[in-house]
Amino acid sequence: MKSVAERKAQLLARQSDLMRRIAGIGAELDSHDAKDWEEMAIEREADEVLEDLGQSARAELRMIEAALSRIEEGEYGFCVTCGSEIAEERLDLLPATPFCPNCAPGR
Repeated sequence: MKSVAERKAQLLARQSDLMRRIAGIGAELDSHDAKDWEEMAIEREADEVLEDLGQSARAELRMIEAALSRIEEGEYGFCVTCGSEIAEERLDLLPATPFCPNCAPGR
């Protein structure tokens, strides 16, 4: 069973990884300077993929920030909808989850 401090360390490490990923995506998007149409089309397709990855990373980052806030408030590990304790196994898989399995959207 992981302590809240261990969970916080895990969340902070993932937060750091995501922030590096987002910065790398931004740098990659800014680096494109193709001159011909074919290269520009290829870069545009790659940019769309990078933008999707960046949006996904930002969404996960928001979830982590919310989980860190719940840790600070002493509410981490409890469902924000029904208040029941979230199982350790679920937190192992989804450390930033705010929901128990019964209240999770799309279960």
